[in-house]
Amino acid sequence: MAPARDRRTGFSRRRQYGAFLAYVLAVAGALVGAALLVASRFNPPAFAAMRMAVASVTAPVSASAAWAIDGVVSVPDTIATYFFVHDENARLRAELKRSEALLLRARTIAYDNRRLRALLAVRDRSADTVFTSRLVSSTASSGRRFALLNAGRAQGVEPGMPVRGPDGLIGRVVETGPAVARILLLTDAESIVPVRRTRDGLPALAVGRGDGMVDIRSVNTTNVRFATGDLFVTSGTGGLYAPGIPVARVVRTGNDSMPARTFARPDSLDFAIVQRAFLPLPPAPPAPRP
Repeated sequence: MAPARDRRTGFSRRRQYGAFLAYVLAVAGALVGAALLVASRFNPPAFAAMRMAVASVTAPVSASAAWAIDGVVSVPDTIATYFFVHDENARLRAELKRSEALLLRARTIAYDNRRLRALLAVRDRSADTVFTSRLVSSTASSGRRFALLNAGRAQGVEPGMPVRGPDGLIGRVVETGPAVARILLLTDAESIVPVRRTRDGLPALAVGRGDGMVDIRSVNTTNVRFATGDLFVTSGTGGLYAPGIPVARVVRTGNDSMPARTFARPDSLDFAIVQRAFLPLPPAPPAPRP
């Protein structure tokens, strides 16, 4: 049988001091409790003052402890919220990408519809339309400015016919094949189109620059003033381009010759209209003398 554990302090000074200190603390606690009990019964104001003083000392400690406990308790919620927000952000980003793709497609369709409706309106108004076809390529970055039309002799397209889009004149046919045609664009250096200013009928020439723009040159006397924003349309002179087709807009003010930007941009067009060459009516014969 194991011997019973000796619970006496024995000759250990540490144990003796510990036991003595425990007795002292117990007696002190009992005396403080008794004093507080007596104060609460016979002097309530003093007891309330002591209670508030103790509360003032212990309140910051209690608040810090409560804050620490709340922080520890909120850790799982914070982690769960983080993963939820991360997943939600990923889902929203994916949905945003899908929405951007749909929005871009809708804008493209709307833009194509507007251009095609404008082209159909031009075709329906024009009685000299030969064929409407697609522009399959253009040489907007080379030294010359040509475009290829997906229509040729089989569709009635012949050299010399003007080609236009919904916004204005594109150029004229210079070569044809059985099912394709080559178009000399307005911006080519070999292109010269008779034009007139819309606000006063001033005659001029639209000459290609080879850099995507044209020069508007006066055919009258010198010191003809061009203003920024002046609009020029075909004049019908020469019998090739019908009058009134939009050609270009002047980009800066000056005299005699100014650069202008064409209304039709072949690099942004899909379809074009081929028209018959315009032949102005011959002058009326003089009336017979009586």
